[in-house]
Amino acid sequence: ARFHGNRRSGRWEPAGPRPPLAAMFADGTAPGADVESLWRSARSARCEAKSCQTEQISTAETAAQSHTSRDAAVQTDQSKDAVQDFQQEVQVDYTSLLSFLQRVEDSVIKELSKNWKSHAFDGFEVNWTDQNEAVLCLHTLSYPEAQDQNLQVTSVSWNATGSVVACSYGRLDGGDWSTEKSYVCTWNLDRRGLNPQHPDLVVDVPSSVMCLAFHPSQPSLIAGGLFSGELVVWDTSRTEDPVIWRTGMTDDTHTDPVYQVNWLPDAKHGNHSRLLSVSTDGKILVWREERDGRLALAEGFAMVAQQIPRSTQLKKFTRGETAVGVTSLSFSHFDPCVFVVGVEGGCSLKCSTAAETLALPPTGNSVPLRAPAELAFSPHGGPVYSVSCSPFHRRVLNLFLSCGTDGQVHLHSMLQTQPLISLQLSKKYLFCVRWSPVRPLVFAAASGEGNCNKCFCVIGDVYLFDFEKSSQKPAVSIKQAAGEHPVYCLEFNTKQTRLLAAGDATGTVKVWQLSSDFTEQGPREVNCLEQLASEVTD
Repeated sequence: ARFHGNRRSGRWEPAGPRPPLAAMFADGTAPGADVESLWRSARSARCEAKSCQTEQISTAETAAQSHTSRDAAVQTDQSKDAVQDFQQEVQVDYTSLLSFLQRVEDSVIKELSKNWKSHAFDGFEVNWTDQNEAVLCLHTLSYPEAQDQNLQVTSVSWNATGSVVACSYGRLDGGDWSTEKSYVCTWNLDRRGLNPQHPDLVVDVPSSVMCLAFHPSQPSLIAGGLFSGELVVWDTSRTEDPVIWRTGMTDDTHTDPVYQVNWLPDAKHGNHSRLLSVSTDGKILVWREERDGRLALAEGFAMVAQQIPRSTQLKKFTRGETAVGVTSLSFSHFDPCVFVVGVEGGCSLKCSTAAETLALPPTGNSVPLRAPAELAFSPHGGPVYSVSCSPFHRRVLNLFLSCGTDGQVHLHSMLQTQPLISLQLSKKYLFCVRWSPVRPLVFAAASGEGNCNKCFCVIGDVYLFDFEKSSQKPAVSIKQAAGEHPVYCLEFNTKQTRLLAAGDATGTVKVWQLSSDFTEQGPREVNCLEQLASEVTD
């Protein structure tokens, strides 16, 4: 039998008789064949899930830092020929150089001599700090208990470091020293926890304190003059009992209020200092320290009307009066023997500690008092409350400022009786004037005026003058207190020269930060002040 395979059914069938050729290629349809797939069952057996995520890729980290290092220089070695060429380039023709220097020697020496004599940069200092064009109030300090008693700030002072300011409380408009209690307060402005209404130190004083002065080199020592005529020295580092020296009430003690106290160097005793006090009893007394905590009288002076040179007539003195009340004092900065005082009669007087003439009539002090007055200057229209000597170059140190109840500031030379300049700053009293410690053309004045100044159309109690800008009106006027409350005292800070402290009748001390215009000395300022004085004199 013959078989053939059926492609459609996939089976072999018996082969029949061979059909004709045409029938062999006839069209026909055969049933399909099913083939079972084994792929899905095999995948299920391996628990494979249908997903497009590739299998996890294994990774490994390898440090790129090599374990060994090696330095290789990139500079090529210089050839001998190059060295020779370089040496030939820097060779100097000393013969020609000498000839050149000889030719220009005279011209160079002439120019150097001119530069050496030039004053173009006198007083010039490079300043890298930012310029501040405003006058700002940094602190407003007060002691509420003193303000509750309506006490006034009578004096302010900076200590030797310039970081602590002290003020004294009392009365300048009257009061009974025997019954009225007062205070001395200090604030450290560099302290992080500064409380403007809580002083770092409060000293209770049984009498009004009229003036204060910190020791020039010992930051904790401060001297005060009382309404009773006594002098007291406190050590602010001793909080329990700060009093270390006092004069007590003796025959040597002032009989009137002490209006100024100064520390003086003691040439005989090295590091020790002496105290000078002035009073309206007409006496200028110098005190030395004793071991028992007492201040003893060392020497003194008395201002007597009969012994004052009569270059000008003192006002308000009759024949029977002799004592001339002293209200203020300022020492010359170039001659320690020369000082200027302001007196109640309206004059400023040039005096000398070298005076030998005894004061008349003899006083009851334990030490003979001398008459120091040498020259009387043209008077103000009322008592002089403050004087301030120039702290600058010797040729300008002959100048001093004075102010008083007539509202005027006088610029004086110690060489002539008439003022160089008279400035009408206020229609009320001027209580204090201070020359700037850093600028020869700048000074400040404290006014008793608290309303509009019709002369200059400004409102203020502290005037800042700059002669470089104007010799007739203030550059800046600062409003210290509201209403008509006078400013009694002010002091520049000689260490932190941008600070100015001022105390007023409300019992408040304000610390002002001055602009750079008032604290940075320009070139030739001393010469400008000399020229101003000479022009007025001529």
